[in-house]
Amino acid sequence: MDRFVPVKIALGQKPLGIWGSLQAARNNVLSLIPEIATRQPIVSGKVGVRWHMVMDPTALRRILRDNLQNYPKSTVTKELLRPAIGESLFIAEGPHWKWQRQAAAPVFTHRNISNLAPIMTRAAAAATERIVQHTGRAVDLYSEMMDTTFDVISDVTFSNSDGFDRKELFKMIDTYIDSTAKVSILDILGAPSWVPRPSRAMIGSDIRRIKSIADRAIASHKANKHGEAADLLDLLEAGEDPDTKRRMTRPELRDNLLAFIVAGHETTALTLSWALYLLSHDKDAQNRARDEINAATGDGPIGAEHLDKLPFVRAVIDEALRLYPPAAFVSRTALGPDRLCDRNVTAGDTVMLPFYALHRSHLYWDDPDNFRPQRFMKPNKIERFTYLPFGDGPRICIGASFALQEAVIILATLLKRFAFTAVARKNPEPVMILTLRPKGGVWVHVDKI
Repeated sequence: MDRFVPVKIALGQKPLGIWGSLQAARNNVLSLIPEIATRQPIVSGKVGVRWHMVMDPTALRRILRDNLQNYPKSTVTKELLRPAIGESLFIAEGPHWKWQRQAAAPVFTHRNISNLAPIMTRAAAAATERIVQHTGRAVDLYSEMMDTTFDVISDVTFSNSDGFDRKELFKMIDTYIDSTAKVSILDILGAPSWVPRPSRAMIGSDIRRIKSIADRAIASHKANKHGEAADLLDLLEAGEDPDTKRRMTRPELRDNLLAFIVAGHETTALTLSWALYLLSHDKDAQNRARDEINAATGDGPIGAEHLDKLPFVRAVIDEALRLYPPAAFVSRTALGPDRLCDRNVTAGDTVMLPFYALHRSHLYWDDPDNFRPQRFMKPNKIERFTYLPFGDGPRICIGASFALQEAVIILATLLKRFAFTAVARKNPEPVMILTLRPKGGVWVHVDKI
């Protein structure tokens, strides 16, 4: 029997030039990465602007932690997202980022995240009731996981908001991302942000509508709150900068909520989808995970109290995040001179962090293109800054623990109820525009246990 090799992206074999880079970026951002990036610590070049792709752990530590102020998020990233999420945590810089981070940090304490676990457990149970209708045949688990994580983020964010259509809001956000997250030739050439990008010229009315719906939801939530348990909106509203006691204004609250929806909905759905794709091809790993789940949870539902007893399920999630990180390619713009590896970096250079290449580097990983969750059973063996699905340093994803808890609870719930088998010749195609999506869906044959 042939060994299963997970689907991967055909990385570049030759320089692309300006036009080739534009076409690659519009079709699949990861095709900008040269194959040699999986075998070298840094790759540099010039296409319009000077750029460096960095895979070296020491250099990544410098970019993400030790010299963080020199490497703000790229102008392209900010221009794509700022219309929808303003100067929220995701794109703010300097003092404005710092006070928001300090105000929001208590929201994501272990205690608060654990208190949100019942919402995740209910969403997982609802997913099993939908999927059971399809047992005995193939089902697109990417679509199912999008619905499931939508249920979670919707209940976590707007648990008591009435008078608006949650699905309409989320659909509009997804449409906005799809329509705006295309790289322009002006981006490639390094044109200033004030030069209009035609592909982003017609989104003003959509953005105003998204923000209007979110504002109404916040107002409704406040009016309908009658002593129920705190949700994400309550916790954010109560958060304050410990130094200045400043709290978020209503627009800042709205923009951060929209940022959490954008960052926390699809990314977890993608992680689960890719994990289920991988497990559908590996019966041994699937059975090992299921045995662990049954031993830890018995006949009851899966909650936060079981997470420490599910190390292999967590390892499957970690390995899915290694092979298919949702934020697989991010970029920074150097503000001043620096030196990374053996290269001089000058002000204005684009510094790219291709986590997809880092996670598949032959320099840091054994058998990098294959599914081996057991490599994460001893996480202290993983060198820091070689595995960065959530980034690192002061700007590490604030919702990482939330996402991991959600992913483990949902995956364990599904494995407890169903066996998953790959559908022949129906592999997803990894394509990244803003996130790394499975083009064509994740079609898996489902049977009840």
